[in-house]
Amino acid sequence: MYKKFEKQIGMKFKNWHLLRNAFVHRSYLNEHKSSELEHNERLEFLGDAVLELVVTEYLYTNYPNPEGDLTNWRSALVKGEMLAKIARDLNLGEYLFLSHGEEKSGGRDKDYLLANTFEAVIGVIYLELGYKKAQKFITKFLLTHLDDILKTGSHIDAKSKLQEMAQEKVGVTPAYKLQHEEGPDHSKVFTMGAFISERMVGKGDGSSKQIAEQKAAEDALKRLKW
Repeated sequence: MYKKFEKQIGMKFKNWHLLRNAFVHRSYLNEHKSSELEHNERLEFLGDAVLELVVTEYLYTNYPNPEGDLTNWRSALVKGEMLAKIARDLNLGEYLFLSHGEEKSGGRDKDYLLANTFEAVIGVIYLELGYKKAQKFITKFLLTHLDDILKTGSHIDAKSKLQEMAQEKVGVTPAYKLQHEEGPDHSKVFTMGAFISERMVGKGDGSSKQIAEQKAAEDALKRLKW
């Protein structure tokens, strides 16, 4: 089942059970109580830590910039939207084990599910093949995007940019309001609106209110052409 994935990333795994667990969403186990599989949240937790270390080490080693710059660049690299993009490039969605409900709601293409799966895969690579292989994987599929991030300015915090522009142009500080939330407690999706005065200028979804606010600010900047 994973031969194509192995070929794509240039790595071979021995523990197929562990690799399979990287693609198991908690919702699947709610419908398959007797399954020997485990959900991917522990692997995601580990992969997130490995990812942050590899990216931090790379930026520290290769760029003499001050800490503030490096922090912003790291945030842009490891944010959910970027990880989801890479997960789509690797077709990780096709391997996911999902509940019927999650499947019907488009779970295979949800940013937060794909980002979490990408981190879980990193966790598996680290456990199976070691730090150097995880570093190689992250360098090949993620760190190559840094130049584009710097060229497009996507490392600049969208909320800060929207606030700066709104204060400069209309003398108002943007506000963010929850529009709705959906899903079970372990995988909620929040929709936040960005408002200037009483006008909603942007909207965004995310697995936390903070992420959704960033998406709403990004949407507002595009709509307002700022």
